[in-house]
Amino acid sequence: MSTPVESQILPDRYRAPKRIARGGMGEIYRATDAVLGRAVAVKLLAERYSEDEAIRQRFTREALAAARLSGERNIVTIFDVGEWDGRPFIVMEYLGGGSLEDRLQERGAQEPGQALAWLEQAARALDAAHRNGVVHRDVKPANLLLDREGNVHVADFGIARAAGLDSLTMTGTVLGTAGYLSPEQARGEAATEASDRYALGVVAFELLSGRRPFENESMTAEASAHVNAPVPSIYELCERLPPQLDAVFRRALAKDPAGRYPTAAEFVGDLRHALADGAGQTAAFAPAPTRRPTRTLAIVGGLLAAGAIGAIAAALFAGGSDHKQQRAVVRTVVRTGPGATVTQERTVTTNASAPPPPVTTEPISSGGGGHALNDRGYALMQRGDYAGAVPILRQAVAALRATGPSDPYEAYANYNLGYSLLRLGSCGEAVPYLARAQQLEPQRSEPARDLARARACANS
Repeated sequence: MSTPVESQILPDRYRAPKRIARGGMGEIYRATDAVLGRAVAVKLLAERYSEDEAIRQRFTREALAAARLSGERNIVTIFDVGEWDGRPFIVMEYLGGGSLEDRLQERGAQEPGQALAWLEQAARALDAAHRNGVVHRDVKPANLLLDREGNVHVADFGIARAAGLDSLTMTGTVLGTAGYLSPEQARGEAATEASDRYALGVVAFELLSGRRPFENESMTAEASAHVNAPVPSIYELCERLPPQLDAVFRRALAKDPAGRYPTAAEFVGDLRHALADGAGQTAAFAPAPTRRPTRTLAIVGGLLAAGAIGAIAAALFAGGSDHKQQRAVVRTVVRTGPGATVTQERTVTTNASAPPPPVTTEPISSGGGGHALNDRGYALMQRGDYAGAVPILRQAVAALRATGPSDPYEAYANYNLGYSLLRLGSCGEAVPYLARAQQLEPQRSEPARDLARARACANS
């Protein structure tokens, strides 16, 4: 809960300050900019650092350098840099959505699709900073802030260096973030762009598995493990994730900076491909912010057709490409009467290199044609053929509209059509289908999320 403070702690321009965070580096207040009439976040350097003139100057210098990045996407905008009552401060945009640290504490491991979306945004910000010659030095979930739409913005560029906290050898106060320090930083060496990318790899590992790769109750031991211990298998820690991820993390968390990915975007791109390969399909992952046991992995076409769920899950949990064969349990949904459904199961063994077995859905009294059309369109979506899926899904929507909202396939078809149009860039056209899917299945998060995206894209 925010704490009211005396207004004199900040310049008079920033009214009604309330402390919203406190850390070793300083304090953050939410206040109202009386001149522009907007909410802002104001970061004050901790008093113990403010007493050192050299640190105050470095803090201001680093803040001004970070301000150059304010026009970049997914980077927190800095409005003002100054000093008040002997303490340097930075005025930033107030986002109001918490941080990725908050999400991890609340929910643990995140859905792979949502994690990928956040990581892509953080990677975009870090690569932009690096192109401008700015190294963050303290990439961690607490510095990845969320706006009210759930988008990541990277904060606090260069602040660790400003306070002289660039490595473990400088001061023990940095131990709180030892879990994200690169090996070179843990050895007392200067942080580089490769150090930022290493830290992003740790964040990715934590978002997907719910724990840091070298997590230990002793922060000193954890920092030492970054230097000396081999990268653990994320697949062995969390078997719901595919083994293809291990090679990606071995490179991202290489001890030698030269062995890591050259850009953050390439790292996240390989994560996406590994997750898709592990799921037995080539389609991209769609973000899915809700954590539900039946939706461990959010795959394109987020509202999966009921008959496809079993096959997709089985493909994900099967072993890696070293296995010659894999088994998939295919569940077929059959409606036996009003409001009653049963499932039939069959086990199919296929070669690991072969595509997943086709999934068929039994005709369901009325509207069987719409079901079959939706399944055909969804199969094309799985292969990434959204252009081919659209005309088939249009027919499915038209056929299912007549059956009424009691048929869940109408929601599936509307979502699949809207999502395909969104992927093709037809944002305005996607809106009514995503809105219909949201209306039919309000408990699902995907239609609302993608409807917001489509509207934002259509209005941009």
